[in-house]
Amino acid sequence: MTLAEKILAFRCNLPVVKPGQILMVPVDCAAMTDILGPRIIAEAFHRLGKPIFDKERVVIICDHYSPSSTEQQAEIVKFSREWAREYGIENFYELEGPCHQVLAEQGFARPGTILVGTDSHSCTAGAFGCFGTGIGSTEMLGVLIRGEIWMKVPESIKIEWHGTLKEGVMAKDLILYTIGQIGHAGATYNSMEFCGDTIEGLPMDERMCISNMAVEAGAKVGLIAADEITIQYLGNHGVEKPVICLKADANAKYKEVFQWDASLLRPMVSCPNEVDHVVPVSQIKGLRVDQVYIGSCTGGRLSDLQMAATILKGKKVASGCRLLVSPASRSVWIEALKSGILETLAKAGASILAPSCGACLGLHSGTLGAREVCVSTTNRNFVGRMGSVESKVYLTSAATAAATALTGMLTGAEEYLCERG
Repeated sequence: MTLAEKILAFRCNLPVVKPGQILMVPVDCAAMTDILGPRIIAEAFHRLGKPIFDKERVVIICDHYSPSSTEQQAEIVKFSREWAREYGIENFYELEGPCHQVLAEQGFARPGTILVGTDSHSCTAGAFGCFGTGIGSTEMLGVLIRGEIWMKVPESIKIEWHGTLKEGVMAKDLILYTIGQIGHAGATYNSMEFCGDTIEGLPMDERMCISNMAVEAGAKVGLIAADEITIQYLGNHGVEKPVICLKADANAKYKEVFQWDASLLRPMVSCPNEVDHVVPVSQIKGLRVDQVYIGSCTGGRLSDLQMAATILKGKKVASGCRLLVSPASRSVWIEALKSGILETLAKAGASILAPSCGACLGLHSGTLGAREVCVSTTNRNFVGRMGSVESKVYLTSAATAAATALTGMLTGAEEYLCERG
């Protein structure tokens, strides 16, 4: 079996499962955000009059509208807070950062488990060998009551990367290239299984970036087998052994297999207005940029901020270009503060924001005006994604974003000789 099949078989206590098979799958973690959580399902949940299946497995994270910038946003966060209190949900997080990073840091993304969330990028948990996937609010209502959800066993696509990434090239470049090759619908309802010595050598920060964007190719889940790096990360965040580290069988059958050489990869950019419109940065180098955003559940982790600080240290952001930095969580914010990363970025001219989803989808803290161009480390560049429908968003790694901030034009980071940590 593939890794996706292994996890589903394990959780359903079955000897084997096959693609296309319908299963009732027990849920280990049900995560809701402020934007698509309690405010959507509250009325129906109350009307059904059923208890929550297991309060300890339910997590509510206010991240999209937090910190609130309007009265309406404040009311939604307030409602989420009060709903959690009413139903005894102790796993409630506010002002802690984007949900996917918080779920990882709090130990909810565990190998061999099932995590469902009311956010499409819940596939981030796949970096831990956890079957993490996004579901709708109505589906979540059923999960809250039954503690299970039906799933069709997905077909799997094997994506092998071998070799060492060059200086200035990050996991974001790797996943952008992958999506560019497969297409925005090329993995629809499939499992994208990432493997190879390149993947095995990446820290959890960069693995999470890869799994996070699997949904941008239409995938149900983006999986990386758990290993010692995974276990060490979990241990550092208070999750002790035992954890279930499942791996695909050597003779597993895949729908497709892709193999690429990481040493040949160069900085990549996803151009407006489709994530799979990916080209090398060198192809459109020199594009004038109004804003650079380094942050979110895709590009605001400690390794991203460290990379940016390495490039920006002792330098200044270009005149006419604004640089916004939002650490991926409160804990990342604190670590970046203690290590001097935030000071380096601030001295270079960056504005340091709270950990939040706000700028990523144009809600607050970095909204774009008409005809403005932004280079962003986030995961989507659809029309109007970060503000005005007339604005343009280009997706890159933190390394490329930092180099771009220095020149005010789209620029690869190779010339700055930033070393990978």
